[in-house]
Amino acid sequence: MDEPLVRPRSLTVEAAGLRSGAPGLPEYVDRLCALVERVDPLLHAFVPEPGRPDRLRARARELAARHPDPAGRPPLYGVAVGVKDIVHVDGLPTHGGSALPPGVLAGPQAVVVDRLLAAGALVAGKTVTAEFAASAPGPTRNPHRPGHTPGGSSSGSAAAVAAGLVPLAIGTQTVGSVIRPAAYCGVVGFRPTYGRIPIAGVLPNAPSLDTLGVFTADLAGAALAAALLCDGWRAAGAAAEPVLGVPDGPYLERAEPVARRAFEEQLARLARAGVTVRRVPLFADFAEVTRQLQTVNRFELARSHADWFARFGGLYRPETVVGIRVGQGVAAEDRTAALEFRERLRARVAAAADAAGVDLWLAPAATGGAPEGLHSTGDAVMSLPWSFLGLPALSLPAGCTPDGLPLGLQVVGTAGGDERLLAGSALLERVLATP
Repeated sequence: MDEPLVRPRSLTVEAAGLRSGAPGLPEYVDRLCALVERVDPLLHAFVPEPGRPDRLRARARELAARHPDPAGRPPLYGVAVGVKDIVHVDGLPTHGGSALPPGVLAGPQAVVVDRLLAAGALVAGKTVTAEFAASAPGPTRNPHRPGHTPGGSSSGSAAAVAAGLVPLAIGTQTVGSVIRPAAYCGVVGFRPTYGRIPIAGVLPNAPSLDTLGVFTADLAGAALAAALLCDGWRAAGAAAEPVLGVPDGPYLERAEPVARRAFEEQLARLARAGVTVRRVPLFADFAEVTRQLQTVNRFELARSHADWFARFGGLYRPETVVGIRVGQGVAAEDRTAALEFRERLRARVAAAADAAGVDLWLAPAATGGAPEGLHSTGDAVMSLPWSFLGLPALSLPAGCTPDGLPLGLQVVGTAGGDERLLAGSALLERVLATP
C-alpha cells in the first residue's frame, strides 16, 4: 500500500461551518465515522474502539440539544479531535501504546480534554503513541508514504491530521514528539512554552520536559487551538516583522545534507522577501547539551515508571526497558546538576538572542525526510535544545525532499512568547507558500 492518504482539513473553516450548521452535526459525524472506517485500517492512526459511531452520535445529539442557536455555539462546536493515548479521556481507556492493563494506567480526565469539551469539541478517539511516549513505535503509517514512519511519539495525531481524519489532534513532546512528526507528515505542529497547557491527566514520561501540543493543517488552526488551550492567552496585536536567528554550529550540523540544503533555500527565500536573517553562533557545547537532557529524561522516565515497571516489567517493550534501565542508573545529584546546567543554558541563549536582536530562531524541524520503515520514529535531535529549554516551537510545512517526502521549518520563540511566535510565523508561512 504505497498510495498517499493526504487530505488535511482546515480547522478554522471546519469550525466555522459546524457553528453555522453547514454541515449539520449528524451528517458530519456520519461522514467522520465512514472516513475512519475506510482509511484507518490502512493508516492505523487511531486506537481501535468498538462502538465509536454510537458514542460519537450520542455526543453529537447532546451537543446539538445544548446549543440549538448557531449564534451561541462554542468555538469548536462539533469539531472532531484526536487525543494521544497517554492523555486521559473519561470513557476511553488509556493504554499508552502498551500491553499493560488499562485499569492500572487509569486516572482523572486531563485538563486539556476538559478544555476541548468546554469548547464544544468531539473526541474522535485516542490516537496511537509510541509506548509511553518513548521510542518503541506503534503501527501508524506516514500518509505521504505509508512505508515510512510518521515520526513519534505522537504518531497517530500527526498522521490523523495529515490524512484529514480530523482537523485537530493533541500530542505531547518530551524531546521531539510534536515537531518531528509534524514535519514528517507535512502539517503544522505547535509545542507551547513548557507548562502553558496544564499537563494534569497525562501519563508522565519526564515531567521536567513533558509538554502538550497540537497538530493542525495550517497556522491559523494552531492559533485557534492555542487560544483555547493555553493558560492566559492574549490576543496578539499587529506583529512587527521578526528578526530571525540561525543557530550556527554543531547543532545545525546534525541535519542531513538534504535538510541543510532545503533550509538554506528557505533562508534565501525569506531574505529575498525582505525578512532580516542573522547567523548567530550557538550551542558550541551541543554534545554536552544532549548529554544533560538525556540525564534528566532517563532519570525521570525511570521514576515515572518505578511502580508500573516493578509490577509489569515483562510487558514493556525492549526499547522502553533500555531507557528505564539506563535511568535507574542515573544518580539524583546528576539530575540536579543537569537541571542547573539548563538554567545556565537558558541565560546563555537569551543573552545570545538579545545581543543579536533575534526575535525567533529558525532550524530544520527534523534531520531530513521521514525514514523508511516502521521500526523507528526517527531522530529527535533538531528539537532537543529547545525542548530542554522549554521554549515554544512550531513546525511549518516547508517543501519536500527530492523524492517527495515533506520537510518542516522549525520556528522557536522566547519563553512565554507563544503569541508572538504564532503571529511572527504567519509571515514565514506566507513566504514559504508562495511558489
